[in-house]
Amino acid sequence: MKLRITVAIAAGLAALMTAPTAAQAAPHHEHDGIRYASVKGCTVKGEQRPCGKWRLMMHSGEKGSLPDAETIAREANGKSSVTQVAPIAVSGDGQRVAYFTKAGRLAVRTMSGGVKVFAKDALPRVAQYNVTFNLSDDGGRLAAVFGTAKAVKTRIFDTATGALLGTTPGGQTMLGFSADGGELLTDTAGDEGVTDLIAYSESGEQLFRTTPPQIVSSNTPQALSGDGRTTANVVMGAKPQLILYDLQTDQVTARRKLKLPTGDLLMVDWTGEQQVTLHLVQYPEGKANKMTIVQIDTGTGAVKVRDHYSLLKDSYVFAACGG
Repeated sequence: MKLRITVAIAAGLAALMTAPTAAQAAPHHEHDGIRYASVKGCTVKGEQRPCGKWRLMMHSGEKGSLPDAETIAREANGKSSVTQVAPIAVSGDGQRVAYFTKAGRLAVRTMSGGVKVFAKDALPRVAQYNVTFNLSDDGGRLAAVFGTAKAVKTRIFDTATGALLGTTPGGQTMLGFSADGGELLTDTAGDEGVTDLIAYSESGEQLFRTTPPQIVSSNTPQALSGDGRTTANVVMGAKPQLILYDLQTDQVTARRKLKLPTGDLLMVDWTGEQQVTLHLVQYPEGKANKMTIVQIDTGTGAVKVRDHYSLLKDSYVFAACGG
């Protein structure tokens, strides 16, 4: 990522829509997309704070920005929190990004430069730092999750129209959309201190709720396949394994031994009928964080490195594309 070109988002991202080159090396992305979003950290009165614009690092190495996006989260009354970061999310294919505008509106922008600004009342009035955005792999669906003291229902939107498709109960942890975006997976505390996995349709209908075995529940995160019932999670450590679990039958259906590069597990995503993608991050002291993305064949356990990069060293926080 030696090239550093800052562009205005409305026209700039459209200009970045060029044919992919060998340097991009991103098989999951049909053309250039966003690798990750990052905001810079600045020291103010001896304290580290987010500052500047959200930066969009592309697979080509170019750098875009989101000048209309809020960087520092606002309180429920609209005042600046001063130190908290406003939420942002990048779709798995790197083509869409969800954020709050400086006017406090929910927005989803595409690589072509188009933006969908949602209705003023699309979200309840809460502190922005209590909101988490989650986009489906293709960016067609958006979940807004609320981490408030009083449980608030998760809202699921169509990003093309801004329409509210449904809600799911508050107080649950959103694990992500299924591979095709038609379902979403959450977990929540069950009876006797166990953890339950719950699959919902995009309209909020509960499809499955199970109490999975410990090898599934204690090794997070989990990802949901496009079939809406098969989850994948990885056991890290000296002998890593990929675990496939069927929510409908409550059975572990496969265990695959893995040989993984060094790194802490950040994300798990289904990216094909028989493919799971992992984001592995390293935090070397005094150096830029490093990301390695690997693809796993769920049938054989074969591991292939899809991409690897170093994040901007001055990143205060970042949001990777997933998928």
